[in-house]
Amino acid sequence: MKSSEFIGVDVSQASLDAAVYGQEQVTRIANAVSAIRRWLRTLPPQCRIAVESTGKLHCLLVREAIAAGHIVYVLNARDLSHYARALGRRSKTDRLDAQLIARYLAHEYRNLHPYQLPTELQTQLDDLIRRRHHLVVSRDAQRQSFAQISCKVRSLKALVRAFDRVIAEIDEQLQSLIAQDPTLATHASQLRTMVGFGPLLSTAMAHAITRRPFKNSDAFIAYIGYDPRVRDSGQLRGKRFLSKRGPAELRRLLFTAAMSASRTKLWHPIYERYRARGFSTTATLTIIARKLARIAFSIIRHGTSFQPERIQSACATP
Repeated sequence: MKSSEFIGVDVSQASLDAAVYGQEQVTRIANAVSAIRRWLRTLPPQCRIAVESTGKLHCLLVREAIAAGHIVYVLNARDLSHYARALGRRSKTDRLDAQLIARYLAHEYRNLHPYQLPTELQTQLDDLIRRRHHLVVSRDAQRQSFAQISCKVRSLKALVRAFDRVIAEIDEQLQSLIAQDPTLATHASQLRTMVGFGPLLSTAMAHAITRRPFKNSDAFIAYIGYDPRVRDSGQLRGKRFLSKRGPAELRRLLFTAAMSASRTKLWHPIYERYRARGFSTTATLTIIARKLARIAFSIIRHGTSFQPERIQSACATP
């Protein structure tokens, strides 16, 4: 494949800087439909185009490039930052960022997944789940903030109730949206049979698992950030940490489900077994959350329902 087919684009609100790998020239175009379409018509067919994830600013380019038949990659900003640091980059400009993205794409595209445009329903679910997460974080932050002062603010309860009303309204909209897709609604109903899974988590998990073509449960675990980061060197066995990549709200919901499940007859023996092995409470709940995610993936992949006897069999195994 020719180097001219690798294109990195740095995105801003008003403009796009496009760099072709192996070339010094960087093209600046307006971040508008007409300008993007004109630029795409000048490219060879089926180019590989990479952009950094920038909230909503990159979405217009992504949609137009995919519609024009190009292969698009939406890159993680943290990965690009580490890549730039590894190359010894000392400066940061739009031009340099575009060239960096093009270089990263040319060297790493075999390990990247082309971006797939979501349906309108998937877009709405993504937006609501993301904004619900921000509301929950903001509400809890206000509670903790005011709990640390001696003065009592009478309006705080009203503020918290206002947050709760908006969150409840979003939950209703999520259930209404999920009902519009019979397949998604069926998957959510199947997940509701799991211990610890309520309407919100069932909806979020059904959407997350069907949103992307995950090869197996390991890939899904990595997507939600519950995969461990291994740092071993020689005789040194480093401490394991979660990667915490992907949707933070899904991790939070799964952890909450694990807390609920650990108090049930079904999961409590497993919880006690890991605690007896020296795992902390948080580590044990994380393990259970990861198990719940794998079970949910299997249920949707195979179209089954939750089978508690398998958990009971695992508990009976010494």
